[in-house]
Amino acid sequence: MSFEVLTMGRVGVDVYPLQTGVGLADVASFGKYLGGSPTNVAVAAARHGHGAAVLTRTGRDPFGDFVRRALDGYGVDTRFVGTSDIAPTPVTFCEIFPPDDFPLYFYRLPKAPDLDIRPDELDLDAIRDARVFWMTGTGLSEEPSRAATLAALAHRARAGITVFDLDWRPMFWRDGPEEARTYYAEALRHATVAVGNLDECEVATGEREPYAAAKALLAAGVELAVVKQGPRGVLAVERNGAAAEIAPVPVDVVNGLGAGDAFGGALCHGLLSGWDTRRTVTFANAAGALVAGRLACADAMPHEAEVEAKLREVRHAHAV
Repeated sequence: MSFEVLTMGRVGVDVYPLQTGVGLADVASFGKYLGGSPTNVAVAAARHGHGAAVLTRTGRDPFGDFVRRALDGYGVDTRFVGTSDIAPTPVTFCEIFPPDDFPLYFYRLPKAPDLDIRPDELDLDAIRDARVFWMTGTGLSEEPSRAATLAALAHRARAGITVFDLDWRPMFWRDGPEEARTYYAEALRHATVAVGNLDECEVATGEREPYAAAKALLAAGVELAVVKQGPRGVLAVERNGAAAEIAPVPVDVVNGLGAGDAFGGALCHGLLSGWDTRRTVTFANAAGALVAGRLACADAMPHEAEVEAKLREVRHAHAV
């Protein structure tokens, strides 16, 4: 069986406070949600009607059981969700200080199970056959996940759509951006699409100005560079030089942590639907805004009809 979207990498349980504007020391109650960026992207793609799966590993514990049940509930295939004995399934706490401060606390030491994915365990045929293969920078941060991720990319050999979510998380890298840039460059040679915010683009390319960063990503090997600029919107540049600048969608931010994953799943939807770059990124931008206005990540991923309604609302507001 081939999947429309196969993501690889981080998984865990998000434990989010049900009170906003206070630190964890003062939070009285929490909600438990499925988490991990590539896992959320698969959920978002499934919400848009695509056959999706996640290639990852959990611990051998009740939270690992929760991850599988949650994925089943979202319609995401779990056949590639393995089990590792090196550590429990990770949990991640956050603090919520809208509109733009959401500190994250990762409990992934000494090493998370999703970094224990090994090259000899990969279903390389499934990776090659997926219409979209989505991997992240975090998967490159440690062995054996690094070797497995690069082996997956090399075997796929730019078949279909191969997305590199730059996903820079400095706490996961022992030797900082310089170490990351080496492995990012190797991954970019195998990717057809790169997605990242300004910090992530700077780590990958050394460039922070949006157009310069996009051009550097294209020079590194991709066909489409997507640079997220927060309140300044999104820039997308194709190899042929065509560029689309998408304005931000107004939103009352509740929790900005899932917005990028909603963007990713919606980006996959647009690419699979054969939309042009402007339509695809406009749709993805609106999906991200919707989730920024909600508390959870996976639970909050929108359906296509919700995103289209948001876009109509924005067009109406501009017309008035």
